[in-house]
Amino acid sequence: MNLPGGELRRRSAEDELAMRGFLQEGDLISAEVQAVFSDGAVSLHTRSLKYGKLGQGVLVQVSPSLVKRQKTHFHDLPCGASVILGNNGFIWIYPTPEHKDEDAGGFIANLEPVSLADREVISRLRNCIVLLVTQRMMLYDTSILYCYEASLPHQIKDILKPEIMEEIVLETRQRLLEQEG
Repeated sequence: MNLPGGELRRRSAEDELAMRGFLQEGDLISAEVQAVFSDGAVSLHTRSLKYGKLGQGVLVQVSPSLVKRQKTHFHDLPCGASVILGNNGFIWIYPTPEHKDEDAGGFIANLEPVSLADREVISRLRNCIVLLVTQRMMLYDTSILYCYEASLPHQIKDILKPEIMEEIVLETRQRLLEQEG
């Protein structure tokens, strides 16, 4: 686990107590599952600075079978938001950090208000993911981005209306087919 300032965690009794200062039950984190034990316990691995506590964003839970397995699960989309596509069906949508400081460490508590423009992008992406799930389409960076772009002529609140969903899905499917062929 990476601590503030990029300091690596040292496992000890004092460390376990100190971790409560950084994490609490109910906090959302991003980590690799290293092992699952017979009693249901899970060993998590956070071997780089991209893993750690998740800050401001929106969590969408979908069927894990709809998340396309890829080498990377972290995607910065050109629309100004980023997504983490978890193999467990948990999708985290958050504003793309303006500057990625690799030396900053995994724990950065950004409590600044998220701009209206960023919230609108995140909300639109969330509705696009819900739309793709209702149509049983695979979720990956390209399908989400194409759906986002197809939804731009519509208001965010209208994206999930059946007639608009159908229009957006048709355009998204067409673009995905053109890209494959």
